[in-house]
Amino acid sequence: MPPRWFVRAAWRSHRLLHRLSGGRFLWLPSGRRGWGALRLTTTGRRSGQARDVILGYIEDGPDLVVLAMNGWGEGHPAWWLNLQDRPDARVALAGRPPRPVRAHEAVGAERDRLWQLWVALGDDLDRYAALRETPTPVVVLEPA
Repeated sequence: MPPRWFVRAAWRSHRLLHRLSGGRFLWLPSGRRGWGALRLTTTGRRSGQARDVILGYIEDGPDLVVLAMNGWGEGHPAWWLNLQDRPDARVALAGRPPRPVRAHEAVGAERDRLWQLWVALGDDLDRYAALRETPTPVVVLEPA
């Protein structure tokens, strides 16, 4: 795994390129490869400010499914901590206006099913997840 500073720099550059390109960079709908990229806007749990992050997603009917993996580092990403505190958020997908969503963590059979959808994409997900002591939450973004 790359060093933590590199992962953080990549996240910042993704947001910057997305903002400078007016949303044309990193906007990939789910399609042939099975997953896409979305912009999730949460409300900061401490600041109350809007916080944006670019995430990979898969579609499960009307729901969007993301993994709270923190770049495969330990702990949970800030956006997931924000959603745990305030589950209402907004999602923007390529070519579509932003829409409200409500987040919840998939558990039990739902988590197993959704995890297997991600595993089927072939990115060696189980091996990377095994590198972390922190379980990787599977987050469902339902239309609000």
